[in-house]
Amino acid sequence: MRAHAVVCSDALRLDVTEAGGVHVRAIADLREGDLVSTIPRGACLTPRTTGAAAAIKAAELGGCLALALAVMYERVRGSESPWDAYLRLLPDRESVPLVWPADETEHLLAGTELDKIVKQDREFLCEDWKECIEPLMSAGELDVDPDDFSLENYFSAKTLVSSRSFQIDSYHGFGMVPLADLFNHKTDGEHVHFTSASDDSDSEDDDDQSNASADDQSTVENSTSSPSGMGVKDEDLEMIIVKDVNEGEEVYNTYGTMGNAALLHRYGFTEPDNTYDIVNIDLALATEWCTSMFSSRHARTRVSLWRNLGYSGCTSQDAEYFEVSYDGEPQLELLILLYIITLKPDVYDKLICVAHDLTDDEEHGCIRRVVKFVNATSSSQNSELNGLEKLPDVKKLLHSESISSALLSLADMRESLYGSNTLDDDEKKLQTCCCVSERKLYHSLVLRVSERRILDRLRKYASSWSKTKKRKHP
Repeated sequence: MRAHAVVCSDALRLDVTEAGGVHVRAIADLREGDLVSTIPRGACLTPRTTGAAAAIKAAELGGCLALALAVMYERVRGSESPWDAYLRLLPDRESVPLVWPADETEHLLAGTELDKIVKQDREFLCEDWKECIEPLMSAGELDVDPDDFSLENYFSAKTLVSSRSFQIDSYHGFGMVPLADLFNHKTDGEHVHFTSASDDSDSEDDDDQSNASADDQSTVENSTSSPSGMGVKDEDLEMIIVKDVNEGEEVYNTYGTMGNAALLHRYGFTEPDNTYDIVNIDLALATEWCTSMFSSRHARTRVSLWRNLGYSGCTSQDAEYFEVSYDGEPQLELLILLYIITLKPDVYDKLICVAHDLTDDEEHGCIRRVVKFVNATSSSQNSELNGLEKLPDVKKLLHSESISSALLSLADMRESLYGSNTLDDDEKKLQTCCCVSERKLYHSLVLRVSERRILDRLRKYASSWSKTKKRKHP
């Protein structure tokens, strides 16, 4: 760091433990506003600063793929690389599911939110390597041994980029930032913030980091620039204390507000009792349930009407799904779909007749649309419904025994994807598991247990609807 003009406060100490790896600890009290480090942008390893910059530009590579190539190239250069000491401090690869043995991934992640994602990641990265890295080696643009740029080495570099890179600015793009990547993550508990030295405003360029995308990275606050990138590319980056730290405590950064699926996917660890955890229920699972209860035609027509009314689930790559929050509450769009699926034929026909009028009410927002939707399918108009303004109240409009039963069935179907082990089995195994010597098993169990507890809360949520109905209608 000294050789590259990185300034680090004497109040910080780099420490290492078997459980925490290399991390940062305070050896003196730190107070909000303290500047603890300045890092020149030129000290960061980026597609612009690497010795392979010309080849990367000629091949028109960008994003994390370009940075992974830069990391591989500088590793091959060894002591000739300006980042040799930094790269030697890093592991060969991070222990993220992307590089776990296929049989372990299949066993440990079965049923979890990462099950399909990791398989897709591998397919996409193989395509990237074959279409971008292999041709570059064949063309001889870089004076290196092609074996050093193998698919396996590309996967290794990608795990470092996924878990450690920051989006610096529009000129440098993604980069590896010495020192900044040594601060461990703590959800909603960061002590230090990474920012541009020239920034005076408090606005943030925060990416939505709740999903499990491999290419969403930590972002330098306010790292904006002109389209050409000129004017900021040589300015220092700063690390500033945003929450008091006492002497002897570890100093934490935050990688964003992410659930355990995203944390394990990108960084290789999880956090117990992570309130950002969710469980997804695929639309395909809901239509499978509908088909089993009614018929394929019933499922087709009811889903079609749901779409015609302007509703859809969340989408990711080739999947459509509904989220169940940490407290077990299902997404509104799922409740509306189940409501339509369970309508009696005469009410369903009535809804078809007024569907066009309902979709013309976009300006009144989601809540008003649902109120009109429920009124259209009720035997009598209820003027009190028009006063509803909050989403929880609107969800209560959809309460019924049939929807409660549907949610319970969907929870059981989703739970079956985890295999024959029960939640109790997983919880007992987690209690005896060592987070250091059994790292992969431990973190996959934290994820499984958290997701299955959410499904348990979904069951309680659905059951509470049934109990409420019985109290109201003895």
